[in-house]
Amino acid sequence: MSKLQPLQNEITTCTKCQRLVAWREKIAKEKVRRFADETYWGKPIPSFGDPKAELLIVGLAPAAHGGNRTGRMFTGDRSGDWLFRALHKFDFANQPTSTDGNDGLVLKGCYITAALHCAPPKNKPTAEEKSNCLPYLLREIQLLSNVQVVIALGKIGFDTIIKTYQDLGLTDIKKRPIFQHAGETKLNSKLSLVASYHPSQQNTFTGRLTEPMFDAVFSKARKIINS
Repeated sequence: MSKLQPLQNEITTCTKCQRLVAWREKIAKEKVRRFADETYWGKPIPSFGDPKAELLIVGLAPAAHGGNRTGRMFTGDRSGDWLFRALHKFDFANQPTSTDGNDGLVLKGCYITAALHCAPPKNKPTAEEKSNCLPYLLREIQLLSNVQVVIALGKIGFDTIIKTYQDLGLTDIKKRPIFQHAGETKLNSKLSLVASYHPSQQNTFTGRLTEPMFDAVFSKARKIINS
């Protein structure tokens, strides 16, 4: 068993943030009409993927009717449709879709986590909630020893990763880099951080993020790893 599994088991029982506990459980009970017949997960969402991953994906938080429903990161929502299509295209996943925890999805050389493991109201976590969840990411980073590229989806994911590597003493950067889509930052001699707009509907429906733009991020990650 991977050393990551006990950590994920711990994450799924977390009750540190009362506001998030109340929100995720409320959503799981009230549901939405299109998922009215489904049983929601309604707990913190564990990270998942290949323990020997060379690529680490860091998002913001589970979606209220996506991960909070299915129990798996980026699964069952529009953001996940974009993410897994790109991961499959660049050979980081065995299939381009992720609909539920039993759909046969396997990540290849890739691991997915987030700044928060619970769905926050309006997708806006508080500073205290982000701080409460950070220790889980710190421990994950220490266990994921083969990572060469981190893709941060959105500015919160970007800022969280920089703080994580600074707290662990694993980066030499002194000045916080500017968040820029497809921008690359060398965290240290062996690790690159690549930024991406989050594939939220707010970005994809408005054209702020297009499929070619998103593919460019994963193409860059693949090239760095292959080199």
